[in-house]
Formats: sequence, structure tokens, C-alpha cells
Amino acid sequence: MATRFLMSIILLSLLLSFSSSLPTYSILDATQILSNSGYVAMALILEFGSQTDLIPPSQSLTIFSPSDTAFSLSGQPSLDLLHFHFTPRSFSLNSLKSLPPGYQIPTLFSNHSLFISSNADSQTSVNGVKINGSALYDDGFLVIFGVDNFLDPDFTVSGSINGSTGGICECHVTSGDDDYSFEEASGVLKSRGYSVMASFLDLQLAKFKDHTRLTILAPVDEIVKGFMGDFSDYRSIFLRHVVPCKISWRDLVSLDDGVVLPTYLRGFKINVTVSSTFLMFNGVQVIFPEIYSNSWLAVHGLEGSLVMQEPTATASNAEKIVVDFKAIKVLIAFYFLLLCTSQLNSIL
Repeated sequence: MATRFLMSIILLSLLLSFSSSLPTYSILDATQILSNSGYVAMALILEFGSQTDLIPPSQSLTIFSPSDTAFSLSGQPSLDLLHFHFTPRSFSLNSLKSLPPGYQIPTLFSNHSLFISSNADSQTSVNGVKINGSALYDDGFLVIFGVDNFLDPDFTVSGSINGSTGGICECHVTSGDDDYSFEEASGVLKSRGYSVMASFLDLQLAKFKDHTRLTILAPVDEIVKGFMGDFSDYRSIFLRHVVPCKISWRDLVSLDDGVVLPTYLRGFKINVTVSSTFLMFNGVQVIFPEIYSNSWLAVHGLEGSLVMQEPTATASNAEKIVVDFKAIKVLIAFYFLLLCTSQLNSIL
């Protein structure tokens, strides 16, 4: 009985380790900095929201915080409007600057996205509102930018992302003098919520000969974990997310719609979809351009994982895996509760 009790604790701990909530210290530090920087209203919302359902659990978060003056002029905002200022991804200022005008950023307001409205003269605007300089707070998990006004959910932007492939894929051998190590890239990925792909790099699941230039497409942790089975599957997952060319974000948005990219997994190709507001690989949207980049490597963050689907597979499979995993967590927790009750009854 004691062995079963111990195994239950271990299993429950492993399951709960996949929690997608922000670190407590991030919330505490951020609220303090916001309060001291003229953003007391957002500090109170962040502190209260992190303890309730106001802010859904997320491993990373970017907040565009209106100033206290904006709150006083507009009055109490609706919950939807507040959610419109939260995006469930961490974007550094450099990441935002790399996005072209018209690019969509997901928010916690269902079916509503933010738009990059301008990126010129070192000024970045979202939905027509300028971001006030560098981030107020950025620890890799939580990023907060100050804005002077509330962002308008009805804002629209014109323009498109288009262009040609014009010889952008540099797949030739680089100089042997280059520092060909994934250590720095791995550290950056871990700090941005892409620990699974970082672990693949640390494990050196593939040997890249002759210092070939690479592009890695990194799925977010909460999605790719659902597709991980036996250790023997890891290499396949990793290789189908690696393109044997270094393609910067600027080059990616210049690709023609429908271009097909090769990968290191034999027979697995990536179809590029370019629209007026986003870029996708095999139907999976790029949400974090150039998480990391050096002279031979570019890493872009994906909203999901590039999967090898059967002909009848549907997009709902990934959602079912997430739901099933949550159900398992509930069942294990319930079992643990019953086990504890049994232990107490035997003692009494």
C-alpha cells in the first residue's frame, strides 16, 4: 500500500509539472514595477487576475498596458477589452519590430487579434497606438509594454505580405571557424517557453555535417508535449522541424504563397502559406519570429507542431490530446484524494 501511495505522489507530481501558469515571482515583480511606473490600474488587474479566472493560465504572456490616465478617461473597461490587451505569447521589443505591418498577434479576446500597424523610424505601433519605448517588464515569461491609450478591437489595417523566393535559401557550407554550437540558442529557447525543442538541441538528436546553415521551427511546449511518445519518436519530431537553410524572418515574409521547403526528415515537406496578415507552415502559424538568430542559424516559434498526419486526420486531434491529458490529471488527482482518505481511515 505504501508503495502505491508513493507512486501516486510521483505520478501526480509529474503531471502537475506540465502546469502552464506564469511563475509567481513574475507576477509579484511585474506588479511592483507597474505600480512604480504610473500603471497602478494594470498592476491591480494583474495581481487580482492571476488569482482568478480573469487571466487564463498561460506559460507566457505579453501585456500592452494603458496608462492610469487612459483608465481614468475611459472608465471601467469591459472584460473583453481587457483581454484584448493580453496576448498568450512573450514578445520582446525586437520581436515586435521584426514583424511587418499588418501582422496579426493573437489575444485572450476570442477571435480578435492585434495588428502591427507601423514599424518605422524605431517606432512600433499596435492597432494605431505607439508602444512607449522598451518593455516595462520582461523576464522571458511575462513581457509588459506601456501604451498611452486603449487599443481598439475594431481597428483594421490594409496591406499584404508578398514577394518571391529570389535565391534566399543559403544552404551552402559555412566557414569552419564559426562557433557551431547550439548552447546559446538552447538557453534562449528555454527562457521563451520552448524548452522541448531546446532539450532536443541539448540531446544532439542529429549531427549536421559541414556546418550547414539551418532554420529551426520550434513548437510551443504545451502543444509539442502532447505529441511526444517513446524516446524513439523524438528524432523524427525534431528533424521535421529543421530546414537545411538559414531563412531569416525578412526572407520568410518574401516567400511566394505555396512554396515548399525541404526538411531533414526524409519525405517530409513544409508547405508555406503567405496571407495578408500571417505566415503558416503546413497550416501552423508562426507566432514568434526570430526567437534566436546568428550567422548560420534562425529559430522561429510556431503555434503548434508540424505533424505527420494520416489522410483522415483532422485538426481536432491535437485538441483531443490536450483534453484527454487534462482528464487524466483530474482522474489521478481524484485517485490520490481517495488514496489519502483510505490512509487516514486506516490510521483512525
